Parts: sequence; C-alpha cells; structure tokens
Amino acid sequence: MKHMHHESESEAHRIFRESAGHGPRGLVPQTVNPDEETVPGIQHPGSTGVIYCSDRAMANGFNYASSHEWSNLGQGAPEAGPIPDAPERPTTISVSVDSLEYAPTTGVKELREAVANLYNYTYRQGKESQYTFENVCIVPGGRAGLSRVAAVIGDVYTSYQVPDYTAYDQVLSAFRRLVPVPTTLDEEDSYHLNIEQTRKDIRSQGLQVIIASNPRNPTGQVIRDQELKDLVGLARETSTTLILDEFYSWYIYPEQSAQNAKDEDYGRSVSSADFINDVNQDPIVIVDGLTKNWRLPGWRICWVVGPKNLVTALSQSGSFLDGGANHPLQIAAVPLLDPERVKREKLSLQKHFHKKRDHVLGRLQAMNLKVRVPPRATFYVWLDLESLPAPINNGLTFFEELLKEKTIVIPGIFFDINPSHRRNLFNSPCHHFVRLSFGPPLADLDKGLDAIERVLHKARGEGRRHFGHGYKKSIDSPTALATFV
Repeated sequence: MKHMHHESESEAHRIFRESAGHGPRGLVPQTVNPDEETVPGIQHPGSTGVIYCSDRAMANGFNYASSHEWSNLGQGAPEAGPIPDAPERPTTISVSVDSLEYAPTTGVKELREAVANLYNYTYRQGKESQYTFENVCIVPGGRAGLSRVAAVIGDVYTSYQVPDYTAYDQVLSAFRRLVPVPTTLDEEDSYHLNIEQTRKDIRSQGLQVIIASNPRNPTGQVIRDQELKDLVGLARETSTTLILDEFYSWYIYPEQSAQNAKDEDYGRSVSSADFINDVNQDPIVIVDGLTKNWRLPGWRICWVVGPKNLVTALSQSGSFLDGGANHPLQIAAVPLLDPERVKREKLSLQKHFHKKRDHVLGRLQAMNLKVRVPPRATFYVWLDLESLPAPINNGLTFFEELLKEKTIVIPGIFFDINPSHRRNLFNSPCHHFVRLSFGPPLADLDKGLDAIERVLHKARGEGRRHFGHGYKKSIDSPTALATFV
C-alpha cells in the first residue's frame, strides 16, 4: 500500500478539514465551507479534540444512551464512581435559600479560604508568605479559568509547547492580543522542557507569558523538584508570567511498578506553589480544580491561584465572560478540601490509577505497540503509531478505524497547538500519534484495548485494503450533503 504524504489523499483528513472551523487558514486557494458561511461576521473557532471526536463517534452510532456499548478512551475525564479506599462520593447537596442568589464572580469566600488553606498546608508549611482567600478566584471550569486569564493579558508574546492541551489552541486563537510563539518538544528528549533554552527564548524573542500544563497533557510527563524550582525561579528573575495548568497534580506515579510500590511511595503531589517566594509578587498563575484530582468533572468548580492583584482582574473579566461558578456546588465543595480527606483521596487515586496505567502499558506491549515515553503522571498514554502499516500509521485514520469498532481515541493533531491551522497535517509532529486515556474504569479500558487488538490483527493480516475509506459521514458535513443531492 502506498504511503500517503498529503492530507488530500486521505478520506479521514478530508472529513476533518470539512468540519466547521478546521479548514486551513492563510492558504490559497481555499474552498468555501457552507457550514461556516452562515451568519455574517461569524467565524468558527474549531472544536477541541474531544468535541470533534464525539461528533465523529455520533456519526458512527454513538449516543449517550448506548454509551456502555462503546469504549471511550478519548475523553479526558477520570472515572467518577467509587474506587478502592477512597472517601465516599458526594451523592446529595444541600441548597440553602442564600445559595439561590448569584455568587460573587471571584467565588464564595469560604471556598476561596479552603483552597488557600489547602495550598498552604500541602506546599507552604514553614514559609513566610502564605496564600489567603484574596489569592484565589473560583471559576466555572478550567477552560473558564484560562479564558479569564487570557482576557486580562495585554499584547504579548506567549510561549507554548507542542504537544500540549488542545484547548490552548482555541484560547490562543480567540484572544488575539496573545501572540503565540511555539516550542516543539521532542520524543527523543522525552518531551522535556529545556529551562536554559526557555531562558534564551525569553531574552531573544521577548516572551512575556509562558503557558503549560504540568503534569503534562497529553504526554504524561511532569516537571518537578529542582526543575520546577528552576522554572519558577526563571519566571521570577525575568518577570515572565508563568501560567501553569496543574489539573493532574495528584496523578503522580512512583518509579517502580504498582506491584512493587509500597504505601510510602504514594501521597506526593506536584505544584509550583511549593517554590514561590512571595505569593503576591512572583508572577505565577496556577489553574486547578475538582475536575481531575477530586474526580468531579461534572461539578465545574475550579480555581485560579495567584497574586491578589491578578484575582481582582479575574473578577472583572469573569463579570463579562462567564458570570461565576455554580453557587450551591461551591458551598458543597468546602468540606471536600479538608486536608485529611484530601490525603485519603490522593492515596486511593494514585494507587488505583497506577495499577490501571501498568495494565494498559502491559497490554499495549503485548500488541507490539511501543510507548517510547511511558507516562510518569496524568492518565494518558501518548501512543506512537509510526511503526504500524499504512494507512493506520497516522492518528486520524487510526481514530476512524477504531470508530468502526465502537472505540474512541483522540488523534494527536489536536495537541499540535497551531492557532492558524496553516500546516499540512502530514507535516505535524503530532500526526502519527493518538492519545489514549486510562481515566475510565478497567472494564471499559479492556473493551477499547480489545478493539485496538482487532484493528491491528486485521492490519497485520490481509485486511489492509479495507482500511482508509468507507467512513460514515456526519449528516451535516458538506460531503454528506453532496451525496444526498
């Protein structure tokens, strides 16, 4: 089978480009996509990876009523149900009459205090400078936190890394005052952020803002200990604002396997809050929340922690962007941040997800799928498909083939933060990857891994001529419309 070199040769890539917001920009000639030409002055920003993949799954018969028939290894969500030795899951919330009112755009004071206390207890014991409620802004989800921060940043060069969290693409596209400056992290270097190179970039490129996830989505790597201290120190010395998305701060795994790890190997977490000198002077902005660590993604209760003058600005941007987080759930969240409860949550989560990580890596290895840079954190596997036979050696085609098997993964190109969509997708450094999530329960993981096994079995046998075509079009895609005319 011939190797494809351009997206126009691939059905999976053509379907992607025809989806509203995913056409190439800055390239001529460009065909008009009828889905995008609806209301004058409106431009589709492009969906995040999970939304696009869910839409494609629905075109293939997925719906939330029958979701148990599918394995969703795509969504970046941890299992929300009970896990061994964890505190009981919240199943009811009390709604007082007062909580029927709007909450302040910075959030309920009691919850802001609980967040500040937890950071002080976990990362700032014995340090002179301590967080107070004035350093905390409660926001309705991590994306809202990023959007509020982006809305108060002036005209600056903003450094980001490839690959990284898919929503940064939309944030950097929507808030035009942030001029995006990419740095590509290499698989050969285990996706390591070189602090000295960052120092040179700040000087030579005039960077004023650095945005990154840590622990890192999708590669599962983490900046910690001395390296994280150096990064915080660099931001302080150069007056460069460092925005760290720390949503996976508890998903840290010991070096040894889950089978050999001891109790004392668990219970640590990672945050730049550990290395800040002055909470009101150091230009460090932390975004985190209940979504991943507490395994409560549906609550949409998150926070931004930083200097108090930043929190004042975030209150103002929140007043026109999102209006604030859910009031009753903010009140219900307060007891969940009790340090003793958090200790139990953290231990149970790390042990459980460590076992799942080892299980998934073991099964991939048995299929001869090499994870060259195994995850040390998060609940993601950044899977390199380059050694597979064409055409399933790229993320978009592999994704489409798995949809036929009722399994969802995320193609790597969604983590190639490329705000102008200018590149031929085949040239993207993320093109031959997919991200697998081991967030779901073990039975769902095995269902998805069985599906990957079936696709590989077909590919390595006689079935390759059946790959790369025959994908179900979404009913509202231009391609589908063309077939009905």
